[in-house]
Amino acid sequence: MHLYLHIPFCHQACHYCDFHFSTRLAGKSELVNALIKEIVLQKDYLGTRALTTVYFGGGTPSTLSPSELSSIFEAIHQYFDILPGAEITLEANPEDLTPEYLWVLKELGVNRLSIGIQSFHAANLTIMNRNHDVVQARRSIQDAQAIGLTNISIDLIYGIPSNSMAMLEEDLAAAVATGVQHISAYSLTIEPKTVFGHQLKKGLMQETPEENMSACFEYTHQYLENQGFTAYETSNFAKAGHESQHNSSYWKQESYLGIGPAAHSFNQTTRQWNVANNATYVKQISQGIMPAEIEQLSPENQINEYIMTQLRTHWGIDLNYLKERFAAIRVPFPEDEIASWVTSGYAEISDNRLKLVGKGKLIADGLSAEIFVL
Repeated sequence: MHLYLHIPFCHQACHYCDFHFSTRLAGKSELVNALIKEIVLQKDYLGTRALTTVYFGGGTPSTLSPSELSSIFEAIHQYFDILPGAEITLEANPEDLTPEYLWVLKELGVNRLSIGIQSFHAANLTIMNRNHDVVQARRSIQDAQAIGLTNISIDLIYGIPSNSMAMLEEDLAAAVATGVQHISAYSLTIEPKTVFGHQLKKGLMQETPEENMSACFEYTHQYLENQGFTAYETSNFAKAGHESQHNSSYWKQESYLGIGPAAHSFNQTTRQWNVANNATYVKQISQGIMPAEIEQLSPENQINEYIMTQLRTHWGIDLNYLKERFAAIRVPFPEDEIASWVTSGYAEISDNRLKLVGKGKLIADGLSAEIFVL
């Protein structure tokens, strides 16, 4: 099973980010204590305490001090069994990854880093309001490699309005040259409650045209696949054997427990999510109350979740399984829609698995919606 811990703190707000976070770092110790209490409250949620992955996400988990991280790990080891070979990931920003901090992470058992590089262009980092520079970006990767961390992922963002295709190529080339084993490349999405969203509303910036974004998407896939990376999910590229086991568990619909404000949990039949407010979260946890909403997943919900997650991956949809699920709720199987995808070159069927190809990957969410059970 899988454990996710949401660390809702950042040094500063990036202009594109709409995740739940706070820049008020003074509240860290109080929230860490609440995380530990929630671990105790939720230790039996998964029905087993054996963990194959642990993932610290955020926010920025690398804002935690060594002692704060150590106390969380101590609680995890006390109430769960981290299995041999388990993948333990920590998201981090380059400016936090000093050699000393990296050694602490390694000693605590972190064996996979996900570093928020976003771009190797100084102008892009400024536009996005990132807190590091290009030198720090490269150095953080080199320092992690120097202490023997061999499973490193970096994040990139493409589609910034002022960027050219040449700048994207330079970012991808720089990323590959670092020798990392995994690259997550995301198209810039401008969300309403972000700085970019406000700038867009005021006419201070423009969105990248859809055709340009599509060209960036296709170029990114082509470039990284030519460099030996596999696009095992729409935005995720890995060298063989370095796919994110934790994130793959979401796409494979395996059960996971989420700890922390705004964290989500899933146990096959229900989905729940914690309140996205640090003060409310801390208060309710201190009272022994789970600050979560729970949704009972209907058979229709479960089918739609399966379609939406599996169709974004390179292993695709098991058509026999999907037909059984449709038959169980007595809903006609969408044969015509799927056939039209194949005819249009959006998908292919191999070994009775439906997989998106070419431009189909670009419109995965829209295609999924075409065969949802309503």
